[in-house]
Amino acid sequence: RQTVAEPAGDGEYRASDADRDRVADILREALAEGRLTADEHAERIGSVYGARTLGELEPIVRDLPTAAGRRADRPEPAASAPYDPPPHSRTNTAAENLIAVFGGATRKGRWRVGRRTNAFAVFGGVEIDLTEAVFDQQEIVINVTAIFGGVEIKVPENISVRCAGTGIFGGFDVVSQEATDPDAPVVVITGFAIFGGAEAKTKRGKRLKNLRK
Repeated sequence: RQTVAEPAGDGEYRASDADRDRVADILREALAEGRLTADEHAERIGSVYGARTLGELEPIVRDLPTAAGRRADRPEPAASAPYDPPPHSRTNTAAENLIAVFGGATRKGRWRVGRRTNAFAVFGGVEIDLTEAVFDQQEIVINVTAIFGGVEIKVPENISVRCAGTGIFGGFDVVSQEATDPDAPVVVITGFAIFGGAEAKTKRGKRLKNLRK
């Protein structure tokens, strides 16, 4: 007798990067509207980028209004004009990968930061310098994998930094900070370090001046 497999429910489907980014956008709006504290946002954003299925994403924003769930008579919040991404970047969701295996990889200078950057260091080191970078999105994610290696991240003074990473026989030394401007870029650093380390520190005297040029 042939058995027909039951179709998977919506919640069992694997979550894509776009699905996680969509939920992260909802959390960012909730933070800006005062629905979440900075600590609550940091905790939930860590769960977002650790989620594997759509079913794991849904509870994270269950108590928050979404674009589809807003009442028709409720005015939409004004968009943050400085962070409206230029047309060429709105469809660019590809992650940038920095890989150091028994060697090194560096990203610094004037470069355009994508929504997601993956840093992979195995018996090597990765350096990411955001002090002169151009941000197309308000919130970006740096996903760290450090195994007997290290990842160093330098950030300017006037952005927010949140940590959602874990050290396993290693260190995840990320100095969190909150920008005074609620519309400033947010860098979420997630991932793990096994017998290795991830470090993110503010570079004093460095501030973003122009976000899109």
